[in-house]
Amino acid sequence: MSRFITFAVFGLSYGCVYSLAATGLVLTFRTSGVFNMAFGAQAYGSAAVYYAAVKESHWNRWAGLLLAVVVVGPLLGFALDRVLFRHIRTAPQVVKLITALGLLVGIPSVAQFFFGTDNKPNPPDAFWSSHTFYRFLGSRIDGNQLSIIVTAVAVVVALGLFLRFTSIGLQMRAVVESPRMVQLAGINADRVGTTAWVLSGLIAGLAGVLLAPTHTALVDRDFTLLLVAAMAAAAFGRLISLPLTLLGGLAVGVGQEVLAGYLPLNSVWAKGLRPSFPFLVLVGLLLFLPGLRQRRDTTDPLAACDPPTPALAASHGDPRLRRINRVTALVGIPAIVFLPMLAYHHTWLNVMTLGVVFSTIMLSITALTGLSGQISLCQFSLAGVGAFTAGQLATRYDLSVLWGILIGAAVAAAVGALISLPALRLGGVYLALATLAFALMADNFLFPLHWVGGGQSGVQIPKPVGFSGEWAFFFLSVVVLAICGGIVVLVRKGTTGQYLAALRGSETAAATIGISPARAKFTVFAVSAGIAGAGGALYGSSVTSVNSDQFNFFLSLAFMVLVLTTGVRTVEGAVNAGIAFAVIPFLLDKYASNFNVLVFALFAYGSLTYAKHPEGIVEFQKRRSLAAITRWLDRKQVAPT
Repeated sequence: MSRFITFAVFGLSYGCVYSLAATGLVLTFRTSGVFNMAFGAQAYGSAAVYYAAVKESHWNRWAGLLLAVVVVGPLLGFALDRVLFRHIRTAPQVVKLITALGLLVGIPSVAQFFFGTDNKPNPPDAFWSSHTFYRFLGSRIDGNQLSIIVTAVAVVVALGLFLRFTSIGLQMRAVVESPRMVQLAGINADRVGTTAWVLSGLIAGLAGVLLAPTHTALVDRDFTLLLVAAMAAAAFGRLISLPLTLLGGLAVGVGQEVLAGYLPLNSVWAKGLRPSFPFLVLVGLLLFLPGLRQRRDTTDPLAACDPPTPALAASHGDPRLRRINRVTALVGIPAIVFLPMLAYHHTWLNVMTLGVVFSTIMLSITALTGLSGQISLCQFSLAGVGAFTAGQLATRYDLSVLWGILIGAAVAAAVGALISLPALRLGGVYLALATLAFALMADNFLFPLHWVGGGQSGVQIPKPVGFSGEWAFFFLSVVVLAICGGIVVLVRKGTTGQYLAALRGSETAAATIGISPARAKFTVFAVSAGIAGAGGALYGSSVTSVNSDQFNFFLSLAFMVLVLTTGVRTVEGAVNAGIAFAVIPFLLDKYASNFNVLVFALFAYGSLTYAKHPEGIVEFQKRRSLAAITRWLDRKQVAPT
């Protein structure tokens, strides 16, 4: 029993910081309708500021806390509200989710640009020193753990009283239902929302500064894992109850440490299952907690006043533009692909090959999100399934890599079909959380297994026989991309695509005319996962060796953000995103290496335009250009001769 209490007390500090972070998530969700997935990035930003001030600039600890928690945290929350979230408060949940994802991807890159990417060991303590120990429930804890426990309980209690008994707290709870109606009642919804985001920023700063010393170094990835554990705690509280959120965070933290304490040391289970525990809890709560499953995304009753999504540029029917489009395709695309080779030779060919391969993987997002409107944050993990399958078949059974690509696509499709089962119960932000949990579990537990990802050494994936040359492999990649693109177009134009379009409009109405939502979602998830698996196997063959680090969950987030901001409803959008993901880092490394760390921030910037241009910034610019050309042709046609 004493052993159990020791593990439980040690996990209590982790549980409290999870509860603290979950409180910030619940606050923004209850007051603005935004499930703030950028919370972990905000916490990392404050922790980086605190580290730079105290550890590197040798500030007094209290001065560093004042700067990082009281100034930077609330200021960042204020900026996010004023610049972004107040303008999309009435937008659909997918718009809010993608905007927050962009910030989750971009904020750490900006922080690393200012504070450096070098290793930052031994983050400084916050309130009490971790070298001083205290007796707590019969066990020994250090000062930083005590700081976390006291701070978390105090913040949750104070916030609960604030929301329940103050006028501004009641106004916060009303704004999420309909800011337009609240405005009609004479309440300044913008001021209320700003207050909530400032408080959330303060909580994020506290969570970041308290969490950092529990790790040996300051790493942004740890704060994304904090986000998932906080999601599980918030889900336990049904995104409403602060006391239940506190209890959920404690349960996750204590359960995680007790599980680690009783598992065999240095075993696969101890290394993989412990960090995966919050993800498993999150998926379980999303699937089996009735109050959460039955909760619908908040929608504004007056949201119908908003205009519909603009039509695609391809629907522009002016026949005079067809010749221009054909000339552009025949001349422009080869020029982009081949002319830079005069300067970069074979290096550019390798970059373009990677761009084509990435385009195939990103095409899986077009197949899923573009056709069905479902958000999946594990597409690059599914690409990893295809890559590791092809590699294991090639190295263990000497199977042709071409067959490995096909079988890898089939295995990934089967995994995608299994992932589609939660989609039958979940939707919107809840499905996104479930798929993110799968991506993190694959990253931490599944891929490091030797029989899956080859352990530390990874898996070798040779180039297919007959395609070992650079040009031959490039054309093979183009053929695979063309086949996958054709599949997406056929599905979109076929019966399944029409069913999915109907389901996007109204799932209830579609079901009344005989459309099966389960069958349509199952099909599109399998097709999307199969395309991701084929692209992943092709990627592994292009680099000839892959390991679990190459398919980490962060790239799934970056891919989703990039495709949605270029144009998720078209094959062209996926190709633009894939080429950009390969070319832009290459050019930055070549000409502006100091700014290379900002590449993810650059990609994330596009997501900030998603609320205004949900069709994608590239699609928007294309439609605007076509309209300008049409006006020019009209003026030329009516001009006097």
